[in-house]
Amino acid sequence: MIFSFQISEQNFDERINETFSEATSWFVDAILAQIPITDTVGIPWVLVILLIGAGYFTIYFKFINLRSFHTAIQVVRGKYDSLESVEGENEKNSLVKGEVSHFQALTTAVSATVGLGNIAGVAIALSIGGPGATLWMILIGVLGMSSKFVECTLGVTYREVDAEGKVFGGPMYYLSKGLGEKGYEKFGKFLAVLFSIMCIGGSFGGGNMFQINQAYKLFEHVVLPQHASLQGQGWVFGLIMAILVGVVIIGGIKKIASVTDKIVPFMVLTYIIAVLVVLVLNSSAIPDAFMAIWEGAFHSEGIVGGFVGVLIQGLRRGAFSNEAGIGSSSIAHSAVKTRFPASEGLVALLEPFIDTVVVCTMTALVLIITGQINTGVEINYEQGVLLTSSALESGISWFPYLLTIAVLLFAFSSMISWSYYGYQAWSYLFGRGKRTEYVYKLIFCCFTVIGAAATLDAVTDFSDAMVFAMMVPNMIGLFLLSPKVLQELKKYKRSITNMLK
Repeated sequence: MIFSFQISEQNFDERINETFSEATSWFVDAILAQIPITDTVGIPWVLVILLIGAGYFTIYFKFINLRSFHTAIQVVRGKYDSLESVEGENEKNSLVKGEVSHFQALTTAVSATVGLGNIAGVAIALSIGGPGATLWMILIGVLGMSSKFVECTLGVTYREVDAEGKVFGGPMYYLSKGLGEKGYEKFGKFLAVLFSIMCIGGSFGGGNMFQINQAYKLFEHVVLPQHASLQGQGWVFGLIMAILVGVVIIGGIKKIASVTDKIVPFMVLTYIIAVLVVLVLNSSAIPDAFMAIWEGAFHSEGIVGGFVGVLIQGLRRGAFSNEAGIGSSSIAHSAVKTRFPASEGLVALLEPFIDTVVVCTMTALVLIITGQINTGVEINYEQGVLLTSSALESGISWFPYLLTIAVLLFAFSSMISWSYYGYQAWSYLFGRGKRTEYVYKLIFCCFTVIGAAATLDAVTDFSDAMVFAMMVPNMIGLFLLSPKVLQELKKYKRSITNMLK
């Protein structure tokens, strides 16, 4: 790509906007470049890597996503908490490092992934790929459970804990330290820096501006028609949210976890109840909906093109919804109180199940049985949210207000979790002092105000591409360090076996 910097009659602002748009377009095209399957159908190369990686880890760890599902639930319930006590110490967890419980780490990570992708993203997938895309979303959710296990086990294995007990972890640390152990120190540090840069950009954009912008769009559509004088005042909405976000994130991961462990169960339960009501009211249509999903998953229209198109839309939205393989969730899970890294890896594999298998599937069923999907018509996120809103309204007239509350909570929880992800990457690059911490958090809150007020097509495309670009250094680390994860898994399984004797 060639950028033109010649002086012309255009003013400086126009030139900057033009240059940024060109740079954004180039970056997005590079990250989401399509591998051609047919003349009309292509698959993003990042999706190929995520899918291959998830499949590889599923086989390498002998279908841990299925075999260890029950164990993961038991870990969250606290059945194996006695393993965390240190022999010779009277006080439980006296030498166990970490800041939050297994449940709090899970809800913090879930709060970042359960959001608009589960509401608008599903509508987008079904509008392009039809009902059959749902089956492939479920598949990528199940496979993604294995990727989540690997990255979150590594996050705990290579985390650092300062003198005050504050945890610093995530791909930045297992890339630099883990690959350093294998003799790739310089390469590991390069990947860690690359990941950190992308993570910071993703936290400002996809984890902040995009969330607040789309939440305001639904709020404006559902609530503000009755208050015309308040329309177009997105900056006020953004300022209020920025203050609320700021109050929470100043307290660090402990404060964030104390909020998410209350918000996440409430918001997910609220959304699921609304969806279940619609499903119950239309229960007679559910068998036909499942039949449409099954038949549509192997749709043969256009021979290869139709089937591949349905498959790609399902896999793409599923992968981008649960973020398995991206590495972001390992930052939250790194803060857990445990002596066994694999214990948190098992907890983490529940995340794609909740996010994709449960929430996305229920959204898809509601959209299908209420007839909101017009297959073959590509839509954006704003239209996707409104389609889901209309689907819920077909059940009970005031359900769109309930969806608005859920979306606001989804956005708020995603923002506070992504602020933690971004700060961890920021501290890796610029140090851990209070000044650098407050500088990052102030910038984050400023972007919240901007996000609610602005039209963000170019910015959100650029930010989303940065989130997806996090996958490149992360997946390299996961492949090279998977033997270390297997070692940690065997260690934890032996401890469970000995405890049960």
